[in-house]
Amino acid sequence: MRRPGQSRTWVISRRVFLRSAAAAALASLSCTPGNLSSRSRRPVRFGIVTDCHYADADPVGTRFYRESLGKLAQCVDRMNAERVDFLIELGDLKDQNRPAVEEKTLVHLQNIEAVLQRFKGRRYHVLGNHDMDSISKRQFLSHVENTGIDVGRSYYSFDVGGLHFIVLDANYRPDGNDYDHGNFDWTNANIPARELDWLQRDLAARGGGAVVFVHQRLDGVGPVFVKNASQVRQILQASNRVLAVFQGHDHDGDYRHLDGIHYYTLKAVVEGHGEENNSYAIVDVHPGQGMTVTGYHKASSMRLSHAAVT
Repeated sequence: MRRPGQSRTWVISRRVFLRSAAAAALASLSCTPGNLSSRSRRPVRFGIVTDCHYADADPVGTRFYRESLGKLAQCVDRMNAERVDFLIELGDLKDQNRPAVEEKTLVHLQNIEAVLQRFKGRRYHVLGNHDMDSISKRQFLSHVENTGIDVGRSYYSFDVGGLHFIVLDANYRPDGNDYDHGNFDWTNANIPARELDWLQRDLAARGGGAVVFVHQRLDGVGPVFVKNASQVRQILQASNRVLAVFQGHDHDGDYRHLDGIHYYTLKAVVEGHGEENNSYAIVDVHPGQGMTVTGYHKASSMRLSHAAVT
């Protein structure tokens, strides 16, 4: 039975199905000793939410900024009830007033972070472009908590239940400088060489399955995608470790399967009036049997198979 607020299963179009069928045929459900598929490991459960864009501001078009406080509170309540291992927001946690006032922006951040802090477990953030629309990365990071991560780290990794999780930051200008106080083009997101080097080293440091989180999309080309996404994908594919990438930024959501890696784009919280237009999901990673994404309200549910990793 579908729980209240839980979305129906994502129906993949024939075009998408055919595009991913060859890769899906390689998916393995067998148990291989010594890797993620070991039956001795319990499922890892985590919650994802994205694009709250909270601000004490009137709606603009389809974006209902003030309602994001209540929507995120509902998400946190669900995550506490479901006892997920951790909760991660995928960027654009806050927004700003028009015209922008730095002090007000920081208040918006403090208010929405206070709601996230109600989660009784490990919490993590991914930086989105709106998180630096009228403040700096340093200001944002100093007002939030990433459990067990040094303050000031905008990209980092952590381990839970035998899985490795990687958080990327694509909020850099082409010259490698940070997005800062709105001094950026939101359509021009980049992951600089120093972060790519770190990513490659991090993935090579150990074996087992890995999951990646990023705000801007990595699975294509265009204004909502990281400009050097193909370079990032090459590193992810070469590692033979990455099971899935979870991303935000594109408010309509999406799903693609490229070269054995699932790319799930979660729909935005800020879009639409009322709790029926909320969006968040719980991901269960089943040893040897892939992942289940359970979407609530607008968020889509999916079953993601995976090949064995070493």
